[in-house]
Amino acid sequence: MRAGGVLSAPQEVVPALQSAVSPLAHKSSGAASDRIASYLIKTCACLAIVSLVLIFIFIGKEALPVFTSAEIRQEASLGELFLPGAKPPAFAWQPVSGPPRYSLLPLLAGTLKATLIAVLVAIPLAIAAALFTSEFAPSWAREFIKPVIELLAGIPSVVVGFFCLMVLAGWLQGAFGWTFRLNALTAGLGLSLAVIPIVYTMAEDAFNAVPRTYREGSLAMGATRWQTAWRIVLPASSAGLLAACVLGFGRAIGETMIVLMASGNAAILSLSPTDSIRTFSATIAAELGEVVVGSSHYHVLFFIGAFLFVLTFMTNLAGHWCIGRLQRKLQGGT
Repeated sequence: MRAGGVLSAPQEVVPALQSAVSPLAHKSSGAASDRIASYLIKTCACLAIVSLVLIFIFIGKEALPVFTSAEIRQEASLGELFLPGAKPPAFAWQPVSGPPRYSLLPLLAGTLKATLIAVLVAIPLAIAAALFTSEFAPSWAREFIKPVIELLAGIPSVVVGFFCLMVLAGWLQGAFGWTFRLNALTAGLGLSLAVIPIVYTMAEDAFNAVPRTYREGSLAMGATRWQTAWRIVLPASSAGLLAACVLGFGRAIGETMIVLMASGNAAILSLSPTDSIRTFSATIAAELGEVVVGSSHYHVLFFIGAFLFVLTFMTNLAGHWCIGRLQRKLQGGT
């Protein structure tokens, strides 16, 4: 129609045009926001990878003189680090003695003892708690148990270490009459408090990821809830449980403050869990702040950091390979 010499669209055409243009504008803005989000995610991922590479380069650069410097090799050769020394005790970490001794085997033994005790205590408890929460607990109990266990992850490790130092160590010594109040078992039990929430969270996610039809089919065949949980849910979630165990192991082997406060910090090569120990991470934390920069001791501490980095990386790599193999087996592959 023409109104005052100007063409005007019919009233029913305007809403139709608006409804046609609005989805296009919304789609365009949504595509732009998706691109921005994609760029941000890629940027964060690249920054994380670059930061990790730079950290490893820095640690490797400071540890390299252990291999390249003739002066440092005289005091801290690879044979001195990993083989028995000429004078008793055969394995000793005494970096400020004369001459200094840099055997890493007592530190490696202490690290593995505390880590194994932690995972042997934490993993069964965490998986059992996750299985109970996922399969047996009523909804009101699930809403209480899950936040309480996950709250452990928010407790600072120095607080856990202080609890082990002041409360747990004295209670265990009074109960069992141990010679050393601070030892591998005390440190391992403290580490388990840091490992439990990680393993619990991942294990519960793995149990909840099992399809509901698996449970319903098992119950329909006459199995009890316990038989269903043990023979159906656990095997079906084994890949996720293995990932939780690997992550818990990595958390325990890299912990610093708990073992620094609760282990006794004595570099003793012993298999007894009631002897004091010293770990790699505790050694770096205790000595790096006062060591002479550029000395053999300084570079050996960075070598310990690089060795711990490689050990953790190889553990995660082996865990990833086992998880992939287990997933292919569950899916019917080879």
